[in-house]
Amino acid sequence: MSDWGIDLTTAQGPLAGLKVLDLSIIVAGGTASSLMADFGAEVVKVERPGTGDPLRNWGPFANGVSLWWKVHSRNKKSITLNLGSPEGQDLLKKLAVEADVLIEGFRPGAMEKWGLGPDSLLDVNPKLVILRYSGFGQTGPYKDRPGFGTIAECMSGYIGMTGFPDTAPNLPPIPLADEIAGVFGAMAGMMALYHRDTSSNSDTKGQVVDVSLFEPLFRLCIPHITMFDLLGINRERVGNDFPDAAPRNLYKTADDRWLGLSATSQSTFESLAKAMGMPDLIEKEAYKDNAARLENRQNLNVELQGWLGERDLDETMEQLIPSGGVVGPVYDAPQIISDPHYQAREDIIDIDDPQLGKTKMLGVVPKFSVTPGSVEHAGPTIGEHNRLIYGSWLNLDDTQLADLSDQGTI
Repeated sequence: MSDWGIDLTTAQGPLAGLKVLDLSIIVAGGTASSLMADFGAEVVKVERPGTGDPLRNWGPFANGVSLWWKVHSRNKKSITLNLGSPEGQDLLKKLAVEADVLIEGFRPGAMEKWGLGPDSLLDVNPKLVILRYSGFGQTGPYKDRPGFGTIAECMSGYIGMTGFPDTAPNLPPIPLADEIAGVFGAMAGMMALYHRDTSSNSDTKGQVVDVSLFEPLFRLCIPHITMFDLLGINRERVGNDFPDAAPRNLYKTADDRWLGLSATSQSTFESLAKAMGMPDLIEKEAYKDNAARLENRQNLNVELQGWLGERDLDETMEQLIPSGGVVGPVYDAPQIISDPHYQAREDIIDIDDPQLGKTKMLGVVPKFSVTPGSVEHAGPTIGEHNRLIYGSWLNLDDTQLADLSDQGTI
């Protein structure tokens, strides 16, 4: 038990001992810090006094609390700090001295306006790794534009390829660009730390990592730019088909459920045809190889739907999977929770939260054999750890904290 009355049990996981300051808001930077926190890093979420992270206002709510916040900010500690005040800026610099990583997600120039730009932060802590999130990056003609994940998804090329040819493009039902940028940022942060800590030069410093929201998703849209450059092919929407290999689609079963099927290599297609009792598909000129199947994929989809539509989903799975069929059901939340494979891999965990009570939550992934991650608690209340962090990191006492609170600094 610490002097501040809080259990400081040593965190577990491969990142135990790593200190992270997360100044970002909403999703992208918070995804990066969430992944770090899952694996043992001490992540301190720096929030605006009174209102906190805007993510706290995202529904749905239980007991008046955002479930987005509770899951996304699990394992993190929360402090409040007014970055717009000189006193708050001074405190942030002192906190940065103690940190390994600092994550921010303000529009380019905001941190510099507060005197908290990379030069200032690296001056007080040359070893600091700074992850900077923004819509369009810190450079380029669009850097000053406001940019959320939706715009990043549109401008990455991803949305232009998503949906059916005769309908509007489809936006994803999750903040996909933000979350992918979060994963890229977490990975980049670990790379920068690896360089800092393993360089043969003992004076190796930290560095700044510039993460836009649109570029990580653009990086995953393989290989549409090269296709256009060399072949003049502009990727178009093809619904649930895969433009470069067939068959791959969703099919409706006799019991009105949906089945995902992918047989995009020659061997898996042949195994599928045999498992369905339709080996003649292999011999047909129209389906003899991937190029032929792509040319005739609509007819192939009709043949597959005809067979699958006569059978219930469970029957289909039992017949196809033992023979190497690559198929799976389209799940919703209740089906995921009840699935024995999810249960066996501890992908759904139970937690007890003071505000929510007992509830289920996503487990930690990936799975480490020696240093696994864990979920210790759900997202904290605003400023819940002011006393702990300002006390243990900066040695501020209760009287000093009360004065800072009265001033509106914390």
